[in-house]
Amino acid sequence: MSDKKPAAGSSHITNFLKNIIIDDLEKGTNDPRHWSGRPGTYTEQMEGPVDEAKIRLRFPPEPNGYLHIGHAKSICLNFGLAKEFDGRCHMRFDDTNPVKEDQEYVDSILGSVNWLGFNWKDDKECNYYFASDYFDYMYDIAEHLIKTGDAYVDEQSAEEMKENRGSLHAPGKNSPYRDRPVEENLRLFREMKEGKHPEGSMVLRSKVDMGSRNVNLRDPAIYRIRFADHHRTGDKWCIYPMYTFAHPLEDVLENITHSICTLEFEDQRAFYNWATERSIPVTRAPLFALAAEFLNDLINAPEEKKEKFIKAAVKFKWKLGQNREEQEVLTLLNQIKEKLASEPVEYDAVLGSEVIGKIARAPAHFTPLLSDVLSAVVKPNYFLLPHQYEFNRLNLTYVVMSKRKLIALVKEGLVDGWDDPRMPTLVGLRRRGYTAEAMQLFCDRIGVSKQTGGWIDYSVLEGCLREVLDSSADRRIAVQKPLKLIIDNYPEDQMEQIETPNHPQYPERGSRTLGFSKELWIEEDDFSENPPKGYRRLTLATEEKPAAPVRLRHAYVVEATHVDRDENGKVIAVHAKYYPETKSGSEGANNIKTKAAIHWLSQKDSLPAEIRLYDRLFSLEHPDEGGKDFRELLTPDSKTILKSYVETSLKNAKPEDKFQFERNGYYVADQKDFTPGNLVFNLSVPLKDSFNKK
Repeated sequence: MSDKKPAAGSSHITNFLKNIIIDDLEKGTNDPRHWSGRPGTYTEQMEGPVDEAKIRLRFPPEPNGYLHIGHAKSICLNFGLAKEFDGRCHMRFDDTNPVKEDQEYVDSILGSVNWLGFNWKDDKECNYYFASDYFDYMYDIAEHLIKTGDAYVDEQSAEEMKENRGSLHAPGKNSPYRDRPVEENLRLFREMKEGKHPEGSMVLRSKVDMGSRNVNLRDPAIYRIRFADHHRTGDKWCIYPMYTFAHPLEDVLENITHSICTLEFEDQRAFYNWATERSIPVTRAPLFALAAEFLNDLINAPEEKKEKFIKAAVKFKWKLGQNREEQEVLTLLNQIKEKLASEPVEYDAVLGSEVIGKIARAPAHFTPLLSDVLSAVVKPNYFLLPHQYEFNRLNLTYVVMSKRKLIALVKEGLVDGWDDPRMPTLVGLRRRGYTAEAMQLFCDRIGVSKQTGGWIDYSVLEGCLREVLDSSADRRIAVQKPLKLIIDNYPEDQMEQIETPNHPQYPERGSRTLGFSKELWIEEDDFSENPPKGYRRLTLATEEKPAAPVRLRHAYVVEATHVDRDENGKVIAVHAKYYPETKSGSEGANNIKTKAAIHWLSQKDSLPAEIRLYDRLFSLEHPDEGGKDFRELLTPDSKTILKSYVETSLKNAKPEDKFQFERNGYYVADQKDFTPGNLVFNLSVPLKDSFNKK
């Protein structure tokens, strides 16, 4: 095991991804790897020194929406691992679909990554990239695939391609255009680029295997015609690479070592490998030249060295594709395998030499096989290709994270925009009051694994925020549902200052003063005419029971005496008497025993404020399950707006400030609506698991 210590601020908890990275570092899997300071082919990378970054990771969102909490897990994981292992994490946008992408999303995503505490640049590097930076490279690679017989132009309709793709239980059917001559495919593809064919009339498809059990390998499309201006390249292109083709090439061009994604991409890994390996002659030309030299030398090498190569080729013969050259070699390797499996074991050196000769004459046709064979017999990861690893996605109760459903919530007006504090988007969570520290703690606490189907209860997220805010948020007073309290025996014009600590557990944070006067605001539910059993706050005396004394927190003990009502009989004010000798901190503070303390504000020394209470957006634990319309599962009244009062110390509150209001929860000044003189506070997290589960 490596003795490498995690970087400061990173998680000390191990996981399978860390173990993979540690193992690769010990084996030198990605060494020596050159880096010119910018993405490009390895011919360009060789112009630079050996890469100082031990690993290179990336966070690659598509700029077609806002990030949600599931993305936070990926951000923290990729940037966190890069920091821990002295590497770099690239900020890259997979902007291959001009119809759905917008600069608004780019700006929002960058802001969210920064807010979480991560950056893609330092004094040495700025790793900020777009897939569109590589469109020229991708076009050259596509032409290379056509020339090697690994791609073809298909003129079937979308419906025909879908029908001929087959199913999980039946293989697909070859396109009638699959065996077009290379020259014709090149001509048509170039005409596609020149805009000579309408949208939907043809696509460029990879030639993989229409009979594969993995439907993702049934000749997926790699380029389509799209007459749409791109947010960065304008009208330069009218053909655009498909995401599944572009993404692995971006990783290769950026020298990514570990391509980390969620488990839903596991079935795509085979095509990821196909694309990276088939592009080797273009993207890894210097290493490909070394491989060709190795093969030529192998022709005249000792039989022992040839046999080692051939036995590795037999092991990895499943990497051979469907073109004629590969099928010929596959036939020979199958014959060699039969002899190696015979009794006695026989190695056919003549067949072995024939295999080596065929591969050496046309190595560009055999790059997938060579990638694994040379990695086995020469050095690990011979062509320095990225490898994909999958981890479990975040499944959080009481939310939906489908982009389609989130868009519907916004467009149908079911929430107040992408940054609605009830939304699981990062802009929504930030506006609600979640901190980057709490988000990192949450992502660290839930961990990563290869297991699917596990659910994280929403209370875990709330608990992480409480844990962070409990020590960092100062205490303040707000009366959310105000009821007037009149102290009849308190001097009419008197106003005294009550010393109140900013945080009861941290006296070093100091204190502030609250004005105390004859007329106060208290919480409506801190008084009851018909108290339930166990109620300990303000009540009126009855024939059976006297009024119980209650302490006004940090001030005096009071007893309720009578009430004022409106014309409908509703209590609009409670009258009380106070005991002057019971002031908190005085000698007589404990002369009268109380069972409860309630918070208060002076009517003369308080500010009107709007307080917004938020419950979970969905009432069902798993709103994505059961086949129900998610719109029907919205929690009724998940947003409650109160006209409240807050202490005057909040007059200068800033949008980033967070406070614990007495008995209720942690609040943040609303980042969107808050302005001086217009105090708006959002409930970031209740003191208990859910606002409606007190």
